Amino acid sequence: MSFSLNVTTVGQGHNIAFLHGWGVNSGVWQPLVDILANDYCITTIDLPGYGQNHERMPEPYNINSVSQMIAEHLPNNCILVGWSLGGLIAQQIAFDYPDKLKQLVLICSSPKFSKSLDWPGIDTDVLALFASQLALDFSKMLERFLMIQAMGSENAKFDVKTIKQNVQQYPNPSEKALVAGLNMLENVDLREQLKQLKMPCHVFLGRLDSLVPIKIADLINTYSHLANVEIIAKASHAPFISDTEDFAKRLRAVLI
Repeated sequence: MSFSLNVTTVGQGHNIAFLHGWGVNSGVWQPLVDILANDYCITTIDLPGYGQNHERMPEPYNINSVSQMIAEHLPNNCILVGWSLGGLIAQQIAFDYPDKLKQLVLICSSPKFSKSLDWPGIDTDVLALFASQLALDFSKMLERFLMIQAMGSENAKFDVKTIKQNVQQYPNPSEKALVAGLNMLENVDLREQLKQLKMPCHVFLGRLDSLVPIKIADLINTYSHLANVEIIAKASHAPFISDTEDFAKRLRAVLI
């Protein structure tokens, strides 16, 4: 089945596509897009149920259906950049549609977000708390989630303000998409698929990130020899917001 999504493309040059994280939308990329658009053709896609696509969702809504929906709108032979939940979806796309991509870039993302005995990550109690708060008040819950993302950043309040300003130009996300996204973060495990990765992968991690701990760095390397991990010393969960210029340089340096 073919699905239609609203997609935004700017700039010229090699194709790069960006997928945002949970609770926000493609507006979060605007500071980075402003820097890169002179040298690259940049495609930003709101995840189904988010932003410009807040009313466009597959049924059922899961990582496979979302990945299919997005893959159909990616430019051929592109570099796919995914942040947080967007990185989880980007990994699924890389496994299911490898011919679409020439490189995978993950920002503060993981093949498995939930904590377990053999994997560091987010405590399931925290994810359950987000789910319960979501049902009560989305705006307050999102504010709290953004603060957790910025925790540890030298400019935490500025980071949160910047994210909010950039995402508020679009409609709020669908509650269905938000609930499904939390379910993905809690239950999806792509570690075994990572062994089958067919393209180069660069993973940026923030040393101060409380959601995707840097302890996963060595573990990722045990699953794929194609994955290169870079730890940004002063970054939390959104390094492209806390120091956009520095992150743009780092990203340029690893693009193939």
